[in-house]
Order: sequence, then structure tokens, then C-alpha cells
Amino acid sequence: MSTVNGGISFWYAQEGIPDPREPLPGDTSADVVIVGGGYTGLWTAYYLKKAVPFLNITVLEAKFCGYGASGRNGGWLYNGIAGRDRYAKLHGHEQAVRLQQAMNDTVTEVVKTAAAEGIDADIHQGGVLEVAYTPAQLARLKAFHAVEIAFGETDRTLHGTRETAERIRVQGAVGSTWTPHGARLHPAKLAKGLAAAVEALGVTIHESTPVTEIRPKHAVTPYGTVRAPYILRCTEGFTASLKGSHRAWLPMNSSMIATEPLPASVWESIGWEGRETLGDMAHAYVYAQRTADDRIALGGRGVPYRYGSKTDNDGRTQPGTIEDLREILTRFFPALAGTRIDHAWSGVLGVPRDWCATVALDRSTGLGWAGGYVGSGVATANLAARTLRDLIQQDSGQGGPTELTSLPWVNHKVRNWEPEPLRWLAVHSMYAAYRGADRRELTGSTTETDRIAQYADRLSGRH
Repeated sequence: MSTVNGGISFWYAQEGIPDPREPLPGDTSADVVIVGGGYTGLWTAYYLKKAVPFLNITVLEAKFCGYGASGRNGGWLYNGIAGRDRYAKLHGHEQAVRLQQAMNDTVTEVVKTAAAEGIDADIHQGGVLEVAYTPAQLARLKAFHAVEIAFGETDRTLHGTRETAERIRVQGAVGSTWTPHGARLHPAKLAKGLAAAVEALGVTIHESTPVTEIRPKHAVTPYGTVRAPYILRCTEGFTASLKGSHRAWLPMNSSMIATEPLPASVWESIGWEGRETLGDMAHAYVYAQRTADDRIALGGRGVPYRYGSKTDNDGRTQPGTIEDLREILTRFFPALAGTRIDHAWSGVLGVPRDWCATVALDRSTGLGWAGGYVGSGVATANLAARTLRDLIQQDSGQGGPTELTSLPWVNHKVRNWEPEPLRWLAVHSMYAAYRGADRRELTGSTTETDRIAQYADRLSGRH
């Protein structure tokens, strides 16, 4: 059998594309309009409607709920948040510790709420294991572990070669760090379950309704305009398609493969009984999970960016990227040589110029937004949604300041990306530098991080 390429994602190949909801029938009004039917938009609708049941909330989605990153990601529900270290520099260490604690709690919040709503998303709370397999990676891993401890993650553990192999036998792994604040899940099942839960609460969802322009109190679509006091932009990697937002967040591509189901004999050689989500300390890092039906779904960067902030429609992945991911898979697990790759797909994530996730509400215009998760959105979207809920309740006089509204990522301003062709040249040069650094570190013996990668970090604003 050949590899299925595209078709949105493997997750939707399993689940099936959901039955379409009706598009917007014409001009209308609401109390709150949410643009985007992914995790951010759906969680925001969920928490707002729960908090204020009488609100008239409308979600406008260009394709179908979960079409974008929410239905294509690696299924990592974990406590990472983009920009935490920068927020520590801007607002102080203790404020960043508060942000990290909120993310730790968010993992539990998603697991608990999914269970309460009867959403079976194959969630398994096995934590996150990140491995090192070169001397330079091991040095970075130890430094990373120490930083996480300093940010209050005292339940994180550091492992050597033997202890790492007792969890997952990654070829050549010389160390790892594990946190309990993580879970594996099935992205499409979560998106579909959330959409159903939101509708059951009385929220209106219009699919096949692309929003072309957002302005104060107006969300403009080809089928009509929805007017509301609050318009919330929850479009992540597709933000660049909106009028006036072309350089706001860069749509970065990430690609994945899923193997055929693996037999028990293979799992005996690999381990992975704890079903942790698995990452590494490479510059062009890898993320993986053991799925509920015993496949390995593994992702990483392919072609990182398309000229002019373009995005794909069906998730097709270049053959070279599929082979690169297969090579990583078999380097991690040599026993998988010859294993069939059943599916390959790609999607885009939102990257701000300073690599900082943000959530905001402009009280003078009623325009709000959340995103820029840089690939950590499965959990961060939930924290953003609860924060948007609190910001709207505060602005409308239905509530006051909360712990969430005072977190340091709230109302953070990010400058735009450079115009083309500078944007394209910069991103492709950066990832070429990272791939080259990973190759040199893989064959080298130094514990120092490759100098080219350090330079790329500084130039990009990533660190």
C-alpha cells in the first residue's frame, strides 16, 4: 500500500470529515463573534457561554471546525508556552513563573473538561519525555531541565541513559527529561467533540464562511457581515489571509507521518508503555506520540514557509519531507526499518516576530485575539480562551480582574514580520542553519551548541 498524502490529516482519515454546518445566511448580529473554529475559537465559545449563558455567540469558520492546526497537530497536550523566557525578561521572573503554573494547570483543565463533556479524544496523561542523543544535545537538555526547575516545575525529573531506555528505547539516547504535565490525544476527536459541546450550549457555528476582514464591531464575509460589540480573531496560522494582517503572524509549515499499526513484538523492543509524548533537543526538533491504535505519529519541519505567507488546502507533503521524517523515525527506532508509512500530511502554525504567544482585548474597539503559539497550541489555546472570557467579562462589567487577566502575555504587542522577499529568505536561511547544525552535532563530540545555530537563534528572535 502506498502512503496517503494529504487529505487534511491522518486524524481525519481515521475520524472522517464532519458533516458540514450551514454557512452564514446573510447579515446578522451577535454579542460576540469568534473568527476561527479551531481550539482557540471553540474553547473561547465554550467558556464564554458557560460563564454568561444569555450571550449570543457566533463562530465563523472558513472550512470546518478543526480544519487547520487543531486537526493536524501532533496531539501534544503539554505545558510549554512560546515566549515565557522573554516575558521573564520583560516582566520579571515571578510573573513568568505564574504563567508557567497556569500552563501546568491547563493540562489538567483540558483533561478534566473533556471528561466532563464526554469527549473521548484518546487522552492518556503519560507526561512528556524529551531526549538527547548527542553531547551538545545533552548539554542543552541539562540546561533546559535546570531552567524548568527554576520556573517552578519541581516535579520534573532528569534521567541518564539507562533510565531513559526504561521509558522509551530511542537509539543512542544518552539522557532525557520528563514532566508529568503532558498528555497524548487525538486532535480531530477533540476538535469534533468541542464543536458538538459548544453547539449543545447554544452557540451558533457557521462553517464554509471565510472572514475576509475584521474591523471594530464587524466581521465581513462573502455571505454577509456579522456585527457585534466584540470580534475575536482566533485564526492562528491563517491570520495572514485577513485584510491588514498579512505580516502579523507567519504561517510556518510543520509535517507529520503516521506508521501502520505496530505489532506487540516491535513494542517490546521499543518500550513506550507509558505512552509519553516524545521530543528531542535538536534545533529542528521532532515530536511524536504512540497512538491509541499503536502507531507512531511523528512530526518535524519540512519546507518551513511558503513565499507570500501562502497556506495549503489539503495538507499535501513533499516526498522529500516524508523521507526525511522516515529517516528520523528509523534513526530513533531501527526496528522500524521497512515499516509502512500509512499517511503523511502538513499544516501551518502561527509564529509572531518575537516568538511570543499573546492574548489580548482592545477595550477601545472590542477587537480581541489570541494565538502565535509556535506549535504549542493544544494546551495554550485553552488558557487563551479562559483569558479571553475573563477579559470580556471585565470589559463588559460582568466581572473584575482575575489571575488570568494579569498574566504577562496579556495585551503583549508584537511588531510585524519583514516584507517579502526578506521574510522568505530569513525563514529558509534559519532552518537551513538549524538542519546543518543538527547534522554537525550528530557527527561531532563537542558539548557546545553549534555556533551557526546560536547565531540563527539571535537573528530570528527565537531566543
